[in-house]
Amino acid sequence: MTTGTAFVIGATGQIGRAAVRALAADGWEVRAASRGGGGDVPWPEGVRPVAVDREDTAALAAALGEGCDLLLDCVAYGADHASQLLDLSGRIGSAVVVSSCSVYQDDRGRSLQTQGEPGGAPVLPVPVPETQSLVPAGPDDYATRKVALECELLAAGDRLPTTLLRAGAIHGPHSLRPRELYFVKRALDKRPVLILAHNGESRFHPVHTANLAELVRLAARRPGSRVLNAGDPYAPTVAEIAAATAELLGHDPEIVLVDGPPPAANVGDTPWSAEHPFVLDMTAAERELGYRAVTGWAESLPETVDELVARLGDRDWRAAFPVLATTYDRFGDLFDYAAEDRWLAGGKPLAPRTARH
Repeated sequence: MTTGTAFVIGATGQIGRAAVRALAADGWEVRAASRGGGGDVPWPEGVRPVAVDREDTAALAAALGEGCDLLLDCVAYGADHASQLLDLSGRIGSAVVVSSCSVYQDDRGRSLQTQGEPGGAPVLPVPVPETQSLVPAGPDDYATRKVALECELLAAGDRLPTTLLRAGAIHGPHSLRPRELYFVKRALDKRPVLILAHNGESRFHPVHTANLAELVRLAARRPGSRVLNAGDPYAPTVAEIAAATAELLGHDPEIVLVDGPPPAANVGDTPWSAEHPFVLDMTAAERELGYRAVTGWAESLPETVDELVARLGDRDWRAAFPVLATTYDRFGDLFDYAAEDRWLAGGKPLAPRTARH
């Protein structure tokens, strides 16, 4: 029995692939849309790949055709994309749109965008509910654009019932920015020492793509205008991430804990490092959708590590993960072993860098 018709924008990305599989398994007839068409992706039986650039509204409208019961947008940013979806709302039964936890700010206006400033690290409740204050909507950066997207879609109400999923740190297969590589490569390189700022206690809530896909599946069956956090059942500390990854790869480094921020540039500053915990409240998703995670960070880690080892091979990490390299270039070198050795030897520390997310 067919559940309905689904149209997925951004289907070949990390989130889209998992969501297409979940929807197809749940009985949806899925059209998987992407710029490249996804002809080389091993889609589940019955999934129809579609080549379309979502920035071309006329092409998107043509690809959508007579419409769909569900539209999933994995790559929507800003008010323009919200307006685009609303212009097509007469052909869409309901929507699920991926947003981000970066929209949150504390009561002093501090957010992930300000954490590089002196005293700019956000101090949020643990866990963060969906009612927490948001950064202002606008075109300035990733977070403000996501808020603008949310505001316009939620204001539409019944015109286009939309579930917005505020995703944590996304992980799982096909990641272009795998944070786990920070520890995987160090293990493969047999680095004898691992330095962790903030005593290794930083927590930045992850969400596996399979759990995001489960939230999509559940929201598709219960249309409505709502915002929900999207996270794994547990947010590990940096020290837990480091230890679990090292164990899988037979690595046993000396752990050096720094009581405070990174002591020097490129030293102890992991892709999860943050001065204060960032943990999402999943109560609303459990209550409104009956959400139960299908995996957890620890359970999914072996698959992640195996994939990263295979993708890295004997190549330079920047060649194997060019998007990751570009993302973190503005902060410094993820694998600056010389800087670590200088600091360990008591050399003059360099200026600290901001945490990365």
